[in-house]
Amino acid sequence: MVLLFAGIAGGSYVALERYGSPAHEGTCVASGLGTSHRYTTDRVANAALISAVAVDRELPPRAASIALATAYQESQLRNIDYGDRDSLGLFQQRPSQGWGTEEQIMDPVYSSNAFYDVLETLPGYQSADINDIAQQVQRSGHPEAYRDHETEGRLYASALTGQSGPNLRCTLRPVGATASPEQVRGELARQFPRAVESGRLSSTLDSATSAAPLLPAGAGATALVIDTGGDEALGWAVANWAVARAAEDGVVQVSHRGRVWDRTEHGESADGWGEAEGGDAERVVVLVSER
Repeated sequence: MVLLFAGIAGGSYVALERYGSPAHEGTCVASGLGTSHRYTTDRVANAALISAVAVDRELPPRAASIALATAYQESQLRNIDYGDRDSLGLFQQRPSQGWGTEEQIMDPVYSSNAFYDVLETLPGYQSADINDIAQQVQRSGHPEAYRDHETEGRLYASALTGQSGPNLRCTLRPVGATASPEQVRGELARQFPRAVESGRLSSTLDSATSAAPLLPAGAGATALVIDTGGDEALGWAVANWAVARAAEDGVVQVSHRGRVWDRTEHGESADGWGEAEGGDAERVVVLVSER
């Protein structure tokens, strides 16, 4: 059974995560289960990566829920190079405990895969208590701590694995430094390698004028067109992934299935997903700023 929505919360970080911080480029929110949770964009980008790895491995959304609850408890969804004893990274994995080298653990794609490698060996993880399963993977000295973050873990997993449609909404500052469309395409391949290799995902670059259903006013941009083969959950997973990375990549618009998220003509985000004519069910169109 797919569990829609949920979250991570805890201690003094709750106010920071829900109301944002001027030190970051903006905030994103996912909603469900009668609540919503807001994170700064650096944390949402890491949540999107963790979820992308689960989608790429074709794991159930529950796996991403467990991983997100775990990563928030361990690092507040930050890829940090310090921790208790030799703990490192998003999941505070320890080289001395066989999780990999320091360099490997600091690669969030590697560390996410390492987490799922262990998770998949645990019988019944898809229906078991999230806290208890997370503890079996991590063997933490605080065995009940993951329970505090179950709601947010489920909520963001639902949005970022595509189960709840256009559910991730981000309010960003004007576009500053941007990635090139080729770099965004490369990051797609890095985070969804199996899907790209198997053909579940393919991508091309196109002009924004010909690819976008609703061109943002005054925004010079190149379109990254991602074909998801009509897989609705995969399409929304990729669309929300692109929104989660918008602050880092200079994304000005994401559109899919007649819905569109974009920034205003002044560069700030309009926050929600509007409607637009067109919107191919098989394509996610990501416009990357040329500025």
